[in-house]
Amino acid sequence: MINILYIDDEPHNLIAFKAAFRRTYNVFTAESAEEGLKILQNNQIHVILSDQRMPKVTGIEFFASIIEAYPDPIRILITGYTDINAVIDAINTGQVYKYLTKPWSENDVKNFIEKAYEVYSLRKENIELTEKLIDVNKKLEFLARQSLLS
Repeated sequence: MINILYIDDEPHNLIAFKAAFRRTYNVFTAESAEEGLKILQNNQIHVILSDQRMPKVTGIEFFASIIEAYPDPIRILITGYTDINAVIDAINTGQVYKYLTKPWSENDVKNFIEKAYEVYSLRKENIELTEKLIDVNKKLEFLARQSLLS
């Protein structure tokens, strides 16, 4: 099952999100970036959705702060404001996959989550295949050296 983290400082948005998606996904919610970080530390999260405008830390700042420690989750920024600078910052600084505006439609969110998880899975598969290829290459190099020595 896909593990989703949704961060929003408005509790009714968290309740609505969880009600809409709890049957389809494993949904974690947080009212702040600090709460979101604690959830990340204790759970494998595949997709993170964050509201942009929150007190203390914006969604973009949160995404930028977790990139090094948690590079794998796919990030989706949600905002009630159409600020082109926020979109540009989100893409450049927070490595955001998609940008959603409020009010969001359940269908759009579901599609974004599905596509984000597909990207997550493909990245993981790519890493595993690369590791296998490196291992096979090392074994081939070893065999080649052995045959040259004999």
